[in-house]
Amino acid sequence: MSNENRIHLRQAQIGPMANFVYVIGDPVTRKAAVVDPAWNVDGIIELVRSDGYEIDKILVTHYHPDHLGGRMMGQSIEGAAEMLSKVDAKIHLNKHEAEGARKVAGLSESDIVRMDAGDVIKVGELEIKFLHTPGHTPGSQCFLVEGNLVSGDTLFVDSCGRVDLPGSDPEAMYHSLNRTLRNLPDETVVYPGHAYSSEPSTTIGRQKRTNMYMRFQDIDDFLMAMGYSR
Repeated sequence: MSNENRIHLRQAQIGPMANFVYVIGDPVTRKAAVVDPAWNVDGIIELVRSDGYEIDKILVTHYHPDHLGGRMMGQSIEGAAEMLSKVDAKIHLNKHEAEGARKVAGLSESDIVRMDAGDVIKVGELEIKFLHTPGHTPGSQCFLVEGNLVSGDTLFVDSCGRVDLPGSDPEAMYHSLNRTLRNLPDETVVYPGHAYSSEPSTTIGRQKRTNMYMRFQDIDDFLMAMGYSR
């Protein structure tokens, strides 16, 4: 996929939990960032190289093992830690996720770049903006680049991430969806963290019309729909 050849954006479904892994590349420098590289590290690296790109950075939307790698439900999922042994890159996590990620995936402090809301990094000449979107986890983040939003487990097609897990916060999810993301341009293309719909992507404008979780003007109504109250 491309936006007038300014960006290389590859979406790949990998693993038994219908995870999406993304490759965001600069067609000029051929540098690329990989988003949420879990389940099949060698396959992801080969995918990037077959497109003619070199992995420059690793971006992680949140620290759950199906996105980061690590131990989950008695199994070990390969992910960012294993990728670090094969490519020269750092893992960019929101600052609120760094300690949890170290424990979940066995990362060292030197592996991690701690990011904050509004930070911008470059992959080649592409600028990627980090949006802090807590709710699913305290440090969930989305990546905005050239009118595209990689939304992790914050925003799905016509749905949103769970808020009943340890560290989840339904009030924070309300603000992430109905303030931070709702204020993006309608034409922003959304690429979610899982293939939970027959459609692999959507737009902010469409989600404002069809996604019930982005249509609540009142936080109490949102919480009631989620099964919570203040």
